[in-house]
Amino acid sequence: MPDVEEGTGAPIRVRTQGRPWYAFGVAIPIGTLGGLIGLGGAEFRLPVLAGPLGYPARRAVALNVAISLITVLASLAIRSGTLTLAPIMSLLLPIAAMIAGAMITAFVGTALVGRLSNERLERVILVFLTLIGSLLIIEGFLPTQFPALIPDDPFWQVVSGSLFGLVIGLVSSMLGVAGGELIIPTLIFAYGAEIKAAGSASLLISLPTVLIGVVRYLGQGAYQGQRDLNETIAPMGIGSVIGAVIGGLLVGIVPSAVLKVGLGIILIWSASRIFYHRRDHPPVPL
Repeated sequence: MPDVEEGTGAPIRVRTQGRPWYAFGVAIPIGTLGGLIGLGGAEFRLPVLAGPLGYPARRAVALNVAISLITVLASLAIRSGTLTLAPIMSLLLPIAAMIAGAMITAFVGTALVGRLSNERLERVILVFLTLIGSLLIIEGFLPTQFPALIPDDPFWQVVSGSLFGLVIGLVSSMLGVAGGELIIPTLIFAYGAEIKAAGSASLLISLPTVLIGVVRYLGQGAYQGQRDLNETIAPMGIGSVIGAVIGGLLVGIVPSAVLKVGLGIILIWSASRIFYHRRDHPPVPL
C-alpha cells in the first residue's frame, strides 16, 4: 500500500514516466492476494490508482472498471476449459435476477460518479471500501458451510436476487470493481452455493455489469485513449491476471479466513489513508 510524505500524511505519488512499470508491479501482488481468496483485487487497486498513481477519484474509478473488465475476461478464458453450467443450474433464477438488478444500477452509478464532485466521490468511496473491508473481516470468522438464508422458492429468489443485484451494480459502478467481493458471499450465504459454483457465477454476473461501466465511462469521456491504455490499463490488467494465476496456484498455503481478516484490515487502513487525508492534502498536479 502507498507510502506517505513525512510530516504530511499525504500519499507519495508516482511520476507519469514511472506509471506503467509501477502499475504492472503493484498489480501482481494485489492480484495474488485476491486470487488466494477468490477475488480479482479491484477493491485494493482503487486506493493505488487514487494514491501513488495520482489519479483523481473519478478517473481512478473509470480506469479501475476497465482493468476489472480485463481480469473478468481473462478469468473466463482461463476457466473456459473446465467451466460448466451444471453446478450453477440451481442458481439460474437468482443469477438472472442479480444480473438484471446490477445492470440497472450500473447505469445509475456511473451517472452519479459523473455528477459528484471529487471530494464527495472520495467520501462515498471511503464508505464503500470500509464496508467491504468490514465484510471481509466478518466473513473470515464465518463457517465455510452455511445454510441458505433465502427460501428455495422462485418468487423469493427473484425478488431477493434483484435487490442484491441493485446493491452490487451500484457498488461496482461507483468503485470500478467486478463485484466478486459482494457477489460470492451473497451466493454462498443467501443461496447456499458451493464456493466453486459461486466463483463461476460471479464472473457471469460481473461481465455485463463491468461492460456497462466501461461503455458509460467511455461515453463520459473519462478515458484518455492510448495514454491510459499504455500507462495504466494494460500494465495493471496484465499484472492483475498474472497475480491472480499465481494466487490460484498458491491457494491453501495460508488459511483463507486469516487472509480475509488481514486483507480487510489493510483495505480499511489504505482507504482511510488515501481518501481521508486527501481532504486535508489536495493532490498536486504531476
